[in-house]
Amino acid sequence: MREDPGVGTAETLLVALVMAVGVVGVLVPLLPGLALVWAAGLVWVLGDGGGVVRWTVLVLMTVLLVAGAAAKWVLPARSVRDAGAPRSTLLVGAVGAVVGFFVIPVVGLVIGGVGVIYLAERRRLGDGGLAWRSTRATLLAVGIGMLLELAAAFAMVLTWALGVAVT
Repeated sequence: MREDPGVGTAETLLVALVMAVGVVGVLVPLLPGLALVWAAGLVWVLGDGGGVVRWTVLVLMTVLLVAGAAAKWVLPARSVRDAGAPRSTLLVGAVGAVVGFFVIPVVGLVIGGVGVIYLAERRRLGDGGLAWRSTRATLLAVGIGMLLELAAAFAMVLTWALGVAVT
């Protein structure tokens, strides 16, 4: 890795650390994962005044940010709609996940989210089997959205790492 005169190894490592926190933030709902990765990339670009390669890296990271964020929200909403559940099911599940995270640290995230989605669907449908099918479809869609967002985060970090190697 060549170093530019304006950006030292310590600064590059700090940017990498913030990006790593951002990648973890994709999985932890209290951290703005993709936004942290992108912001660290912006700091890297501005660290020495930019340059064509660095600005190109940031543009690519921005495209990945938008694609990852869209996948996180659009895919689950579409799958929930296709399964016949209202969008409010996703919203209630997200609230349940956050509350669960604070009530039962870490595992409460899953328990709260799944439990509240199931209860909401059970109330709406009046049948446990149908409610579980709808809950499963919702969870699958949210999981796929999260995986796509995680892939976008990794792609952003890889884009930045290639930019570091080139500059």
